[in-house]
Amino acid sequence: MGSENEGKTTAIVAYLTMVGALIALTMNMEPKNPFARFHTRQAFGLHLFFLAFALFLSQWFNIYAWYGLYICYLVLWGYGFIGALTGKANSVPVLGPYFQKWFTFIQ
Repeated sequence: MGSENEGKTTAIVAYLTMVGALIALTMNMEPKNPFARFHTRQAFGLHLFFLAFALFLSQWFNIYAWYGLYICYLVLWGYGFIGALTGKANSVPVLGPYFQKWFTFIQ
């Protein structure tokens, strides 16, 4: 039960900004927890997705595109964060499986 709580705490921290995802990486070094690893990959991917599109939109300003980015990010972030809170390892829709495949360096 103790390692489950540790994994849950690390998973929750991962969703708290990009810095939180980087902190979660170090929190999950030893012992490695599969639940924490799953959510760290999801959160890292979501934060990276948001930052990449925000950089793109900063060059091509369209207020509706910004609204779309924020709505998409908040919905996916909320889905992942609630999964971490409830102890479920559900991938975020559409992008989640790709995050698990792309970020295999997160152990």
